[in-house]
Amino acid sequence: MKQWLTRLFGGAATAAPAQTTPSHSIPGPAFHPGAAPAPDAAAAGDSAPAFDSAAAPHVDLAFYRWLTDPVRGDADARAEAGILAELARLARDPAAAGALVPRVPAVVPQLLKSLRDDSVSSGELARQIARDAVLVAEVIREANSPYFRSGRPITTIDGAVMVLGENGLRILLARVAFRPVINMQGGRAADRIVRLVAPRLWLHADACALAASLLAPELGADPFEAYLTGLVLNVGLLVAFRLIEQLGHPVVPQSDAFCATLLEGARDLSAGIAAHWELPPFAAAAIVRAGRPASSLTARPLAEALGRADLLAKLRLLLDAGIFGAGDAPLPALLAGPAGRHFERLGVQQG
Repeated sequence: MKQWLTRLFGGAATAAPAQTTPSHSIPGPAFHPGAAPAPDAAAAGDSAPAFDSAAAPHVDLAFYRWLTDPVRGDADARAEAGILAELARLARDPAAAGALVPRVPAVVPQLLKSLRDDSVSSGELARQIARDAVLVAEVIREANSPYFRSGRPITTIDGAVMVLGENGLRILLARVAFRPVINMQGGRAADRIVRLVAPRLWLHADACALAASLLAPELGADPFEAYLTGLVLNVGLLVAFRLIEQLGHPVVPQSDAFCATLLEGARDLSAGIAAHWELPPFAAAAIVRAGRPASSLTARPLAEALGRADLLAKLRLLLDAGIFGAGDAPLPALLAGPAGRHFERLGVQQG
């Protein structure tokens, strides 16, 4: 995993970017009107939604309860404290945390190495892809998806490679690689909580990665770095849910305090796992900073893109699940301008 991620990002870590100024039973959050955009968000462009310190916790709580709805339940304070203590211990041991998620397919590192080699032709890439029937189907399907908008049906690997291009192939390979990691395909039968929650977590990872790649150019971040970091932004949640089951709890606790602490701890876990997998240092730093109020961090493009993408992805899923309505505050303000177009793209992608 470590070597694969290093190759995926194109070798050694680069310097950090320059600083810049459906479950209808889940109750909807009590939204408050959004505050004015923070200065750094306003400077970044009209497309980026402003983080609302009042609204964000409600969005997170609603998302957590939608995510865990198939396995939600009550637990006493002692059980909750035990889970959170183990989560904190895992955060100090990223290797142990990383061991709780699957590895990426072996064919992917080989293809990524070829993508970095200028002497490898598109025909050779097509032949490498053709060795894996699952990858063939994924590449052709992706080439025909609304994301690439080719305008004509693609039926061959050669045609798909031409449509996707190098960056498109990198995005596709990252998506193909991380889907079984986050969606826990082939997971153990005993992992009931993970099996029920992971598909929803993958929907969020997929939407968050796409939103991050769309927001990145407007904020001065690299689209592919934003895409890949968006995929792993919440991998710590997957580890947290697996931990809950390993501790013998059949359901996921739902108290507000537990939800908030688990989400924060899972984000720290994600950053630790990213560092353990040897993503460039700025990736782990961006994961930690994503979604934090601008006043509490030194704003950086990747962190800004990730935080806003995380919010857009959560809102998209909650709207599609019928938990939020299109007119609920602060949706209209958050989705004004280009952000609304990105939000619509997420709907097309999920469809």
